[in-house]
Amino acid sequence: MPRFANSLAQCTRVHSLAQRALLASIVLLFTSFASAQTLIKADALVDVVGKRLIQEPTVLIEDGRITSLNANDAQASTIIDLSGHTLLPGLIDMHVHMTGSADEHGYKRLATSQTRAALRGAKNAERTLLAGVTSARNLGAPGFIDVALRDAINEGDVIGPRMFVSGPSLGITGGHCDNNLLPYEYQAQSDGVADGPWEVAKLVRRNIKYGADVIKVCATGGVLSKGTKVGVQQYSLEELKSVVDEAHRRGITVAAHAHGAEGINAAIQAGVDTIEHASFIDEEGIRLAKKNGTVLSMDIYVTEFILGEGEKAGILEESLEKERKTGGTQRENFRKAVQAGVPMVMGTDAGVYPHGDNLYQLSRMVEFGMTPMQALRAASINAAKVLNQEENIGSVSVGKSADLIAVKGNPLDNISLLEDVVFVMKDGEVVKSAE
Repeated sequence: MPRFANSLAQCTRVHSLAQRALLASIVLLFTSFASAQTLIKADALVDVVGKRLIQEPTVLIEDGRITSLNANDAQASTIIDLSGHTLLPGLIDMHVHMTGSADEHGYKRLATSQTRAALRGAKNAERTLLAGVTSARNLGAPGFIDVALRDAINEGDVIGPRMFVSGPSLGITGGHCDNNLLPYEYQAQSDGVADGPWEVAKLVRRNIKYGADVIKVCATGGVLSKGTKVGVQQYSLEELKSVVDEAHRRGITVAAHAHGAEGINAAIQAGVDTIEHASFIDEEGIRLAKKNGTVLSMDIYVTEFILGEGEKAGILEESLEKERKTGGTQRENFRKAVQAGVPMVMGTDAGVYPHGDNLYQLSRMVEFGMTPMQALRAASINAAKVLNQEENIGSVSVGKSADLIAVKGNPLDNISLLEDVVFVMKDGEVVKSAE
């Protein structure tokens, strides 16, 4: 018996030593991977902070973050050669509907469940990321399905951009953010409907409770909603102030859907952070936005899809007629706002038109008054500031997340090159390789 006990003890020690050796090997292997450095070479880099083009950058990346812009080959275990390409920061779309579909508008949307929309959102998120949008702000989704999509991306369950989400949009009964497609007997109502200052404050609290990063509020009528006049103010100034006060008290920003001048001005006076669409903004609205630092997000590309493909996708004739009266004016006012120096970000309304076509917006921003650098700053560093993420994203800078994209040629000479992004990296991981 003692001999057996000694043999058992010896086997146990051997087994323990083997386990330790295996564990040590795993730790060593993990450490070597964790500290692996990647070097990216390119012909040029768009520096959106310094507003310049840096020639022959060598970007060093470790643990998902940028550690140098002037490294040498010896410092890296992996080298990515992007000769003939220009590097840019991963771009930021500040107005998407990731769970929506460009093929389903009007009454077609009634046939899609929230569960189906959530699954579709995973596909749309991947398309968006591969197009060069590494961060996106989702403004409006029922049932907090955008919160679920954001969390799934963060946990690695699905592929997509870094997301900042609003949950259900807040709006008045019968307004742009309500469901106005069905008759009275169905008692259909969107889950963001609230009337009166205390009720809207309650829904702000609810949205934050269930994971919203931003609050979206509908201050005016809209193009794609049945029975609303696109330029008419919906929420009162008192209601808008209640939304903003409650959100800001909790450290949450507010985006206001607003087409009409009165609604835009009321939203700015209430203290919202961004105005979405801003189609009929007037001189007073431009003055107020510039004075208060309110940021405009004007989706001037989407009109082409609505008027060109919208009828086939189910967009109501009522909405098509509203867009015919809105799109041209919005583009004229975009030019005026740019000339006045109002702060702007890129917001596309992707989901109204196909996901993955987000960066078609950039060429229209240049066509209607911006320089290519201004358009790229709107889609990068300006957006990062609004998201309170400028220490993490928005530029290719030491210490920031390694979100990078690349195009063939120089986008400062031809901004349309961004419509064909050939390389995408998010958090130091290559998700689209230039081959």
